[in-house]
Amino acid sequence: MAQDAAGILLGTSASAAGPRIEVLVGRLDPHLRLAPCLKLEPYLPAGSPLLGRTRMGLRCSQGPKLWNVSLPLQVRVWAQSLTAATVLPAGTVLQAQHLVVAEVDLAALPDPAVGRPEAALGRTLGRGLEPGQALRRGDLKLRQWFNTGDTVRITAVGAGYAVSSEGQALGPGLEGQSVRVRTEAGRTISGVVSGDRRVDVAL
Repeated sequence: MAQDAAGILLGTSASAAGPRIEVLVGRLDPHLRLAPCLKLEPYLPAGSPLLGRTRMGLRCSQGPKLWNVSLPLQVRVWAQSLTAATVLPAGTVLQAQHLVVAEVDLAALPDPAVGRPEAALGRTLGRGLEPGQALRRGDLKLRQWFNTGDTVRITAVGAGYAVSSEGQALGPGLEGQSVRVRTEAGRTISGVVSGDRRVDVAL
């Protein structure tokens, strides 16, 4: 499960060798006095994250006195990703000389890291980065794919089919954001901006 979660965090990151997972096990409260246990069962408490700072449950299911405690863990995911080569203030339009590849802990933040240069070059930083800091998706300003009033291609996607038509954008098209569009028939619908003058509508 940790490998699956690591894949999500990698997002647009690419590493031929794959991520290296490191687990740091914390200590139980030294004031605890636990009875001897004949059968110890580890488990992941409901709602606990798989990566980063988390907790693992330990319960005694067989012994003179049953007990249940939690153990702090830190799960780090090390992989090659793009990092700042120097101080990069907000508003920087990223060029090749601004970025270097280094091993970083992808699980330090939930925001996916950016590992492919083509996903970063030419993009504008929405917040500044310090040298060696990993570039993450949330550090980049959203791209605007069209303006209010532009003609856009609407793709309605259903189970096993897709239908396309044209419409007029009723707001600016920021990538991944919802936007309202007026169809050729005069209806107003909402969809998600998916690319250059493209809006996807789920049916």
